[in-house]
Amino acid sequence: MTDRSAHARQARIQQSFDAAEGYDAAAVLQRVAARRLFDGLRARLAGRTPRRILEVGCGTGFLTHMLHEAWPEAELVATDVAPRMLERARKRVGEGVQFCEMDAARPDVVGAFDLICGNLVFQWLEEPSVALQKLADQLAPGGVIAVSTLLDGTFEEWRQACTTEGLMAATPDYPAARTVQGWQPGLCAGKWTTERCVQPFENGLAFVKHLKETGASVPREDGKAFSPAELRRALARFDQAGAMVTWHLAYGCFQKPQRAGVFVTGTDTGVGKTLTSACLVHAWKAGYWKPLQSGLADEEGDTATVMKLSGCLPEDCFPSAGAYQASLSPLAAARAEGAEIDPARLVLPLEAPQRPLVVEGAGGLMVPATDTLMMVDLAERWGLPVVLVARSGLGTLNHTLLSLEALRARGLGIAGVVLSGPLNPENSKTIQEKGQVRILAELPQQKAVTAETVAALSRLIPAWDDVWCAMQVGRKGFSEKV
Repeated sequence: MTDRSAHARQARIQQSFDAAEGYDAAAVLQRVAARRLFDGLRARLAGRTPRRILEVGCGTGFLTHMLHEAWPEAELVATDVAPRMLERARKRVGEGVQFCEMDAARPDVVGAFDLICGNLVFQWLEEPSVALQKLADQLAPGGVIAVSTLLDGTFEEWRQACTTEGLMAATPDYPAARTVQGWQPGLCAGKWTTERCVQPFENGLAFVKHLKETGASVPREDGKAFSPAELRRALARFDQAGAMVTWHLAYGCFQKPQRAGVFVTGTDTGVGKTLTSACLVHAWKAGYWKPLQSGLADEEGDTATVMKLSGCLPEDCFPSAGAYQASLSPLAAARAEGAEIDPARLVLPLEAPQRPLVVEGAGGLMVPATDTLMMVDLAERWGLPVVLVARSGLGTLNHTLLSLEALRARGLGIAGVVLSGPLNPENSKTIQEKGQVRILAELPQQKAVTAETVAALSRLIPAWDDVWCAMQVGRKGFSEKV
């Protein structure tokens, strides 16, 4: 689509929504989606109060009203391309909200925002993934962006009725679920979820009227209007099929990291997380935090080891939230001492947020941290990109690929994989290709691990700016490079 036709289509969309006088009464599913989106973003905020909120495509203010009620003291900027929609939203919500005319695809507001959201607007944008990234760039550290969109298959019953009559429905082509899963803003942790809703209508005419009343009657680019006879045939066929339509919706909720840093985890215990952490600290001049430490009866502990190997100072290391003697999972080791790990103490240190912080987990992703939290839950809570440490030799493919799948199922960003042990080019290539992940470094096996060997190995680690910038490109950029 040319720039001229894209602008013309946007103008038609704006006019359609401005003319949608019956929107509030007809927009049943829009209300449902607004509530689902609000519940998701509130859960992601986890009790935090946003101070600045940006809403794109606010329409007549369904979501705006929820946001203002929940956080009345927040600076809330609600935007839409349709001026008359903004007027209706202003009447609904009242004072205390700033309303602005703005195209979500071309945000011209100044961040940083603690929360950015938009309900059922992204299906109208020409380049939704680009718009999502532009908006995410306006987030404050730790900020959340939550959006929803319609998916392919929406109004399929109407399309089928038209096809049966030899006609082509002019309803827009919505993106496939797989396409939407690729809309992942760089650096952000989060994922898309989907929902299917069925809406009955009195008859086909009521459905067509519904499209017009909700401003959704703008046809796709190659759509052609039906003649009265063609429309009657399509409506009759639609009525025979039950006069109902299915909506397919997707909700995306993502959080920007609260600070610079990575979460280091492994495919197993003893796989080389601490050595890798020491190399990262040395290479990046980073801080270090081991939230939970066990096994102190058998060793001096990972914090002391990293300090000795990396050369970092005590002030560069944050104290553990729990340290235990037994060589067990943190949960089991704490229980062995009659202790209990308080989840409230597992708070990511935010001092010097621009300086990289290496956070080292205990064991692998599915190691229990508390009665209710696994290590992967903590990684999700902190939202830092993950460095996965894996063995280089036999057996690593299954463990590594499963761990990558578990990370992606939680919507966690992956900075890359570090392979530890004898060099194995075939395994390295397979993990990179099948796991669609960057191999950050391959650390050869060492006869003895000293500060000197860590200094040498750290030269194999990419520069921090390289890793951070690569994460900002997001998953799409990496898959294209691979």
